[in-house]
Amino acid sequence: MDFDLSADQKLFRSTTRSFLQKEATLEKIRELSDAGGGFDRDWWTRAGELGWVAMLVPEELGGGSVSGEGVRDLTIVAEELGRLVAPGAFLATNVVIAGLVEASGDGPDHSEAIEALMSAEAIGTWAVYDEGAGWDPLSPKVTAKEAQGSYVIDGVKDRVELADQADYVLVTAATDQGPTQFLVPTSATGLGIDLSWSLDMVRHFARVSFDSVEVPASAVVGQVGGAADLIERQLQIAAVLQCAETCGALEAVFEFTTQWAFDRFSFGRPLASYQALKHRFADMKMWLEACQATTSAAAHAVQDRSEDAAELVSVAKSYVGSKSLVIIQDCVQMHGGLGVTWEHDLHLFLRRATVNQAFYGTPEDHRRRIADLIAL
Repeated sequence: MDFDLSADQKLFRSTTRSFLQKEATLEKIRELSDAGGGFDRDWWTRAGELGWVAMLVPEELGGGSVSGEGVRDLTIVAEELGRLVAPGAFLATNVVIAGLVEASGDGPDHSEAIEALMSAEAIGTWAVYDEGAGWDPLSPKVTAKEAQGSYVIDGVKDRVELADQADYVLVTAATDQGPTQFLVPTSATGLGIDLSWSLDMVRHFARVSFDSVEVPASAVVGQVGGAADLIERQLQIAAVLQCAETCGALEAVFEFTTQWAFDRFSFGRPLASYQALKHRFADMKMWLEACQATTSAAAHAVQDRSEDAAELVSVAKSYVGSKSLVIIQDCVQMHGGLGVTWEHDLHLFLRRATVNQAFYGTPEDHRRRIADLIAL
């Protein structure tokens, strides 16, 4: 999406793309999948040096972004990551940083953790899904009981992204005062991590159990019982970046499928010359541009903290989630039998888009959310 990008943002996109094309090729994605170890922490440190996890952090805390609009700048990185279905802690860590920065000055000081996450020395992830439950972030089943100035956390979160490589887990929990978030080191006594099977080749998920995990009061993020606004902000950031990543994947798939249609001949003619296929390509192009437009509108609204930000985010999440799989499945069909082989890269993009569709609320979840917002 090159909508209204400044010269600095375009240069940043070019730098990000060059780095990823060198460091995160599709061949390396397959190698990482075969190794089963997630991603290289040294690689992530180098990515952090490009500022990928500093854009939501204000300058007084050592952060900063290319244009001064951190959310929009982050969508540039997300798109480029999507074009290569790249690994890394980009989405998860930025969502954690969003919560910590939003709560800065309103509760315990987490500047040390922010600095470690921002420099990519540490990795954070958001534990917001309760085991066996759907998307209901404001009604956590994990509990946190106050005990002599500390809190004891019990329960299970699942679908926790890259928990096996994270240093911090930002967990939503129910307290007597209401939903609260706690920043918990993954090394905490009583915290268990069990990897789950993942459809994505390099994006890991895990089940995280809290068995009487005791944390100090300083682990609270924001105010006890006051996590609703933090969670809403984090959800908006997560959904926008996720939609931007999916748009990047769709753009890449559409580009190489279009080229395939021009290169592949049938009865002496390129596939792209057949009218029926032209119509399908036209539909896909229209859907792709609509995905980009809704995502761009949502990113602007979240950046500006507009009153309609929540609604526009859910519009983008619902639309992109619904159309992304249709577009990629059509591209699979365009490739014929080759499109369903393991050797072709199409399934890498289909896996990422499928996971993105389901994570942080399905299209159906966000349509219900839109209805609720309209009814207010």
